[in-house]
Amino acid sequence: MMLFAISGILLNHRSSISDINISRGLLPRTYTFDKWNNGLLRGTLSTRGEDSLRRVWVYGTGGIFEGDSTGRHFVLRNEGLPHGADHHQIRSMVQTADGTLWAAAQFGLYRREGGQWVAQPLDLEEDDRLSDMTLHGDSLVVMSRSMLYVARPPYRDFQPLQLRPHADDDGRVSLFRTVWMIHSGELFGTVGKLVMDAVAALFLVLCITGFLFWGVQKYLKRRKPKGKAQHRASSLMKFSLKWHDRPGRYTFYLLLFVALTGWALRPPVLLALASVKVAPIPCTRLDSPNPWADKLRMIRYDAVSGEWLLSTSEGFFSCTSLDETPTPVVKAPPVSVMGQNVFERTDNGKWLCGSFAGLYVWDRTDGTATDYFTGEPAPLKVGSPFGAHAVAGYSRDFCCGEFFVEYYEGSDALPMPREAVDLPISLWNVALEIHTGRIYSFLGFGRFLYITFAGLVVVWILLSGYRLRGGKKEKHKSESRAQKPKKE
Repeated sequence: MMLFAISGILLNHRSSISDINISRGLLPRTYTFDKWNNGLLRGTLSTRGEDSLRRVWVYGTGGIFEGDSTGRHFVLRNEGLPHGADHHQIRSMVQTADGTLWAAAQFGLYRREGGQWVAQPLDLEEDDRLSDMTLHGDSLVVMSRSMLYVARPPYRDFQPLQLRPHADDDGRVSLFRTVWMIHSGELFGTVGKLVMDAVAALFLVLCITGFLFWGVQKYLKRRKPKGKAQHRASSLMKFSLKWHDRPGRYTFYLLLFVALTGWALRPPVLLALASVKVAPIPCTRLDSPNPWADKLRMIRYDAVSGEWLLSTSEGFFSCTSLDETPTPVVKAPPVSVMGQNVFERTDNGKWLCGSFAGLYVWDRTDGTATDYFTGEPAPLKVGSPFGAHAVAGYSRDFCCGEFFVEYYEGSDALPMPREAVDLPISLWNVALEIHTGRIYSFLGFGRFLYITFAGLVVVWILLSGYRLRGGKKEKHKSESRAQKPKKE
């Protein structure tokens, strides 16, 4: 419970802790980079420099590596990126016609100049972050989770572009996102986050005072101290009980509400919430004039159909121009609720769509999608967030041919440089792993159900504690009334 509280506070202040790194050696072995796992290889970009030699750039959660086509020699190229592993999570890379390299990190856009990465001005909205980037003709299109930013040569001025509502948009939002933002307090902005920070601090107080009361009570029963020792122990026990009972009783319903909303954000309840839409709560962060707020994930241009393809948290959409109204794509491959990681066009005009739900070959001409590994038709609906293959990356730019990378297992197709093993993880990501229970790797697959059981235990503790103290108080009041002399 204390870990839930501390990690929750850290998660609410990402920008404040983005520069703090944690060594992966302090975490369970599953967090060590091995075979390009843990998102270290999200994608690759093949380029040719002034010396006409072909280079392959690998990007992902650890930043950017420059290598040759054989994949045997790599050099870390994070020069110029801000300190902090949170700033090194690269979502996409492209090379414009003038030979300039571009990298889209979560919190900024970078241009390679003079052997280092130089930040480019981009008017991102508050709490927004970049999700993808692509080229079409001489247009460089950068996608955040809410907006598009378009620039043309010399790529110094990026114009924000808000997409129009799609044809079936009814203004409703995901129930999952609503519960998520309520749980963190983000729904009500900074004030809401601070309130939830206070609730987390209260949980810490309840944990500490509960341990004190339990421990001192055991001490008094077993040791049976006398004199000053007994007086001090009794005073500490009364103090801890006072500050355990009163704060918990006065804020009981708020504590229970926070526990229940947190419990609902993991499977199996998560799957139900993700499929339901509700009206946005008025005057909150969800009540946004932007119909695509926090929904955009990836963007590509389909030269065969002459359409833009948008991968979003609500499915795939298409439009012939970014100024036009996007249309839902009915027949599309399934994508994990955790988002899409691979969106590549094949040589025969089809598309590879990969996420933690698997990797699928999408033929838009006949509207079919087949499993990349089995050749079987793709399921019509998304099931578990994790499929048989949790695909985190893909490449076909090395001599070894095309290969995919799984999030946990990685890939044996390409040797990983030793330098990558020592790359740190951000404090914010560690807090996220703790808060979701994924860090408890010793539980095996059970770590994905950890929140389900932990949430129920927390609710049980709150209910039983409230009833226990309430029952004692009512009994004490009844005894006091019975002892009072009756009036004549």
